[in-house]
Amino acid sequence: MANFSYQAINENGMNVKGSIVADSVEMAENLLLSRGYIPSRVTAASGAAPAAGGSFFARIKESLSRVKIGDLILFTKQFRSMMQAGVPLLRLLQVLENQTQNKTMKRAVGLIGQDIRAGATLHEAMKKHPALFSPLYLSMIHAGEISGTVPDILGRLIDIIEHEAKIKSDIKSALQYPFIVLIALAVAFFVLLTFVIPKFATIFAKTGLTLPWPTKVAMLMYQGLANYWYILIAGVVGLIVVLHTYFKTVNGRYALDTFYLKMPLFGPLFQKAAMSRFASIFAILQASGVPVMQAMEVLSGTIGNTAISREFDRISEKIKEGQGISGPLGSAKYFTPMVVDMVAIGEESGNIEDMLRQIAIHYDDEVAYAVKRLSDNIGPILIVGLAGVVGFFALAIYMPMWDMTKMVK
Repeated sequence: MANFSYQAINENGMNVKGSIVADSVEMAENLLLSRGYIPSRVTAASGAAPAAGGSFFARIKESLSRVKIGDLILFTKQFRSMMQAGVPLLRLLQVLENQTQNKTMKRAVGLIGQDIRAGATLHEAMKKHPALFSPLYLSMIHAGEISGTVPDILGRLIDIIEHEAKIKSDIKSALQYPFIVLIALAVAFFVLLTFVIPKFATIFAKTGLTLPWPTKVAMLMYQGLANYWYILIAGVVGLIVVLHTYFKTVNGRYALDTFYLKMPLFGPLFQKAAMSRFASIFAILQASGVPVMQAMEVLSGTIGNTAISREFDRISEKIKEGQGISGPLGSAKYFTPMVVDMVAIGEESGNIEDMLRQIAIHYDDEVAYAVKRLSDNIGPILIVGLAGVVGFFALAIYMPMWDMTKMVK
């Protein structure tokens, strides 16, 4: 944002001067026109930063800032309530800007209001903030503007956001315990290897004992860590950088998402969560009057898995050829027979929206059950891993001590 000095002609034909805050000269002129002024000269105020650069860095800052899901839900609920109450859009945005505590959201709402004053639609104004509003959010707002049902669309968006937040919370809860245990195991392994084993190894070396294989392995690992730690650190950092760079590419992201879907224990959970997301979003898009082809584009961008997104692209091509929806779904990967059959029944009966809702309800239950089963299955695996680490170091320490005891006797 920057200050601009302007000269303009007001509604009475009088010359007026003043200053205005905007992102660019064009926006400043549009704001003046919206106030009934005819701008004759608009220039950046002295000492002000160039508008385009300020806007560019502000956009970068916004993209790096994160808005919590709770803030987005609250914003959407307040937006819907005031629209249902008949509050004018610009006044509504002004109230939201004043009430919002999140700085990123507050700034975005202010910019949305300025864009709307300049003549942009709500969808066009929100589209400038992709870090805050997903393609699904924008597509549904656009559909609501076309059909004149924005409050209803906002209500459905609230359902989607809350539904997805619940699924993500359930999955994170299931993964939190094993993640903490794995970190604890890694720390215990490092402490035992670097502080405990060397002290015992010095004692064993003085006795001239033939060390058992667990002790030899532990000593080799310690010597490698002590003598080549910088190589190990450089290798780990290099591997992380290479993998991170690769997974940022299209093919890398596709390979990673495919791996997620094929992982033991976790793969079925991710697939069921994707089916629930697909059915719930598709049902709401259908209820909102979004065309099927546009709905497929939205689903491809919001499903959250590149491997499944590519399947949507293939499905879209077949739908364009007039093959319906269930047929292309049946030939695509990762879509379960139940999803295909229910969609086919919905197409034949003309109530595909209801069938999609039933699919979403079913897979919500499946995800909840899969999360519980995952927690039950991971527990024994972690116990076995913990026993293996403890047992290895116990053997590495106590087997030589047992030999020493026999020597003394």
